[in-house]
Amino acid sequence: MLKIFKEGLRRTREALQDRLDQLFSKNEINDDFFADLEEVLISADVGVETSTKIIALLGQRLREAKIKEAQKAREILKELLIALMDGEKDRSLVFAPVPPTVFLVLGVNGVGKTTSIAKLAYHYRQAGKSVLLAAGDTFRAAAIEQLEEWSGRVGAGLIKHQSGGDPSAVVFDAVNAAAARHVDLLLCDTAGRLHTKSNLIEEIKKINRVIGRALPGAPHETLLVLDATTGQNGIAQAKYFQEAVPVSGVILTKLDGTARGGIVVAVKDLTGIPVKLVGIGEKKEDLQVFDPALFVEALLG
Repeated sequence: MLKIFKEGLRRTREALQDRLDQLFSKNEINDDFFADLEEVLISADVGVETSTKIIALLGQRLREAKIKEAQKAREILKELLIALMDGEKDRSLVFAPVPPTVFLVLGVNGVGKTTSIAKLAYHYRQAGKSVLLAAGDTFRAAAIEQLEEWSGRVGAGLIKHQSGGDPSAVVFDAVNAAAARHVDLLLCDTAGRLHTKSNLIEEIKKINRVIGRALPGAPHETLLVLDATTGQNGIAQAKYFQEAVPVSGVILTKLDGTARGGIVVAVKDLTGIPVKLVGIGEKKEDLQVFDPALFVEALLG
C-alpha cells in the first residue's frame, strides 16, 4: 500500500522533496525555518489557514519537547499531519446491518463522480456483492448513457428514467428495487449542476429525504467527490454541499494528477469531513481506501 501511495503521490512528492530535505537538514530551528516550512505547505495546497495552524502547533510541540534540531522536527510534523486528518479513525465505508446499503454520491460536474461510482461498483462486485446503480443525474447530457455503459462493464444493475426526468423518482424506484431484489449495495448518482445553486441544493435535499422515507436509516454514506487538481476550490465545493446534506466522507479523485496533494490535509481541517477514498490512477482498481499515516509517509518519507 505504501508503494501504491508513493506512486500516486509522485508528482506532489517530487515537487516537495528537495525543498523539504534541504529544510530539515538545517542545524537550527529559527524563524526562517518556520517561514520556509509554511511556504512549502502552502505551495502544496495545504492552504494558508491550515498551514498557519500546523506551524503554530509544530512550534508549540518543539518548544515543549525542547527540540532544536530540524531533522527531529520532521517526525513531529508527520504526527501533526496525521492527527489533523483523524489518523486514528477507521475509514471503512458504513454498511447497513441488513441489505440494501445505500450510498448517495455528490459532486459538481467534471470531478470524476460517475467514474468513482463505477470504481466503487467494480470493487464491490469483485468482492462478491450485488450492486445496483441509480442514474439520478437526469439533467446532464449523456450522464445516463455513461452510467449505463459502466453498469455493463462492471456487472451492476441499473435503474434509469428518461433524460430530464425527476431525479428523486429515479432514486425512489432504485431504493425499492434494491430492497425487492435483496441487493447488497445501491449507488445513487446525482446532478452536479443546475441553473442556480439553490436549485441544486434543494434537489439534493429532496433526494436525501426520499431515500430516508423509502428506506429508514438510509443513506448509509453520503460521499462527496472532489477533484484534487482543483485545489482550494474543492474546499468551497465541500462547504456548498454541506448546506444540503450531512456529508459523511470525501472521495478525492485525480490525486496522481496534481503536484499539490496537500489539499487532503486541508479538506478535513477546514470542512470536518474525512477523506475516505482517493483516486490515484485511471484503472478500475485505482480507488483506494485513504490511510493518513501512509499518505504522510509517502509524502514526507
